[in-house]
Amino acid sequence: MAGHLMNTYKSLPVSFERGEGVYLFDDAGDRYLDALSGIAVCGLGHAHPAVTEAICNQARRLLHTSNLYKVPLQEQLADELCRVAGMDRAFFSNSGAEANEAALKLARLYGHHKNIKKPLVIVTEGSFHGRTLATLTATGNRKIQAGFEPLMPGFVRAPYNDLNALRTIAENSSDVVALLVEPITGEGGIRIPDANYLAEIRSLCDSNGWLMMLDEIQTGMGRTGRWFAHQHHDIQPDVMTLAKGLGNGVPIGACLARGAAAEVFRPGNHGSTFGGNPLAASAALAVIRSLEQDRLVERAAILGARLLEQLQQRLGGRREVVAIRGKGLMLGIELDRPCGDIVTQALQRKLLLNVTADCVIRLLPPLILNDEQLVTIADTVSELVENFLDTPA
Repeated sequence: MAGHLMNTYKSLPVSFERGEGVYLFDDAGDRYLDALSGIAVCGLGHAHPAVTEAICNQARRLLHTSNLYKVPLQEQLADELCRVAGMDRAFFSNSGAEANEAALKLARLYGHHKNIKKPLVIVTEGSFHGRTLATLTATGNRKIQAGFEPLMPGFVRAPYNDLNALRTIAENSSDVVALLVEPITGEGGIRIPDANYLAEIRSLCDSNGWLMMLDEIQTGMGRTGRWFAHQHHDIQPDVMTLAKGLGNGVPIGACLARGAAAEVFRPGNHGSTFGGNPLAASAALAVIRSLEQDRLVERAAILGARLLEQLQQRLGGRREVVAIRGKGLMLGIELDRPCGDIVTQALQRKLLLNVTADCVIRLLPPLILNDEQLVTIADTVSELVENFLDTPA
């Protein structure tokens, strides 16, 4: 029974009391291998010593002052993020949706500075950018938009991974100011675009004076084997949003910008009561230090390639398997039918994963995964898929 909680989640029949590394332990003491990382949040696993120490030390000193005052840890975090991302400025929020809200507000203000009265932002079908009204509208999924109309104006939609559609928009609209896109879709089914997609978008944005805005909320912080997914393509966005893995479970989001985009906001244009508070900033700084010291970003690339290869060897020959795709430790197995039942079946095998876009098994294991745990995931997932496909409907 959910008691007085609003009926917003269909929770699985398990509750966890503690975590240790890649494992979670339920209230009966049973251990589960977490191949989902809290939906790409706990990249360092659970109860990571450095993050735990940073949180405890900061909690003893100071939790919150608001942004009416300087927050030195927030300034340090901005410096570190801009260093690894090659960006100029950062704004901190409490979630990915808020980070995307900041990006969308920045884009509109950028457009108004160019004397465009009704600035437009291009978004793509199958994307997910959040559940606030603006980010819900930007999201390319009618299921989650249904019932929340009227949606916000100011967006132009294009199919994902379709450069010709973007070129057509460029030829027919002079009010576009920005393009917001995921380098790899997360909720949309781990769809990896063509190798030239992001580079061509960068060129298109440069030619038309648009801001290239990348939603790296799920792909960022080492998940794909680089700090940020766009770094696989040797390009730089004008705006980039982060959250999820940034705080390893402590709520924090970030909107990074460079060049002209970094100078758009002025005092009073945007803000947050809790954003970038000392506790969240201390956790995020510990995440960055741990990713660097333990070379986990590079490790994610190696592990991801190995896991992808093992899954392809086991499942790639089955006609019911449409595709097995991934980049680093962000992998999807697309079947030719809805496969939500696999989530419960995996839970019974003490493995945590999920299904997105109805028919894509999504794997987002922690970056601290070891070789033995990787084999366990590959073997268990392969067996689950084989059994699911071999069982009559």
